[in-house]
Amino acid sequence: MRRYLIVGNRTLGGDDLVQAVRDKLLHGPSEFFIVVPATHPSHLAEMGYAGIHPERMADGGSTLAQQQLDVGLQRLHEAGATADGEVGDPAPMKAIRDVLAHRDFDEIILSTLPQKRSRWLRQDLPSKIQQTFHLPLTHIVTGYPHW
Repeated sequence: MRRYLIVGNRTLGGDDLVQAVRDKLLHGPSEFFIVVPATHPSHLAEMGYAGIHPERMADGGSTLAQQQLDVGLQRLHEAGATADGEVGDPAPMKAIRDVLAHRDFDEIILSTLPQKRSRWLRQDLPSKIQQTFHLPLTHIVTGYPHW
């Protein structure tokens, strides 16, 4: 059975990611684990979410990340995938490292917004993931922001 680690946040409800999961399922038995880095509250205003209720920002973005995780898991289950997940550290690399410390995967699937809107792409996260974790990487770019 192939095991995939999905790293995403705002794009987890997007059709592009769901289609990528369906494609993986066509190649044989697979299971998926989503890690959603909690969004740092200071980044929410930058992304145009200054109007988000303060209670949702007070926990370091964990509530929003949990909502994203719930949406992502629901979409994957609807697509027929076996999936689980967790909210991770706000730093994506640390969130990935924490998951890899206690789980093994065959591949990482990174889901981001397009270049102009993606903090992760501005940080060159795809290259950093490949250089650090030495796992195959599928990078999905979607314009679908779920907030």
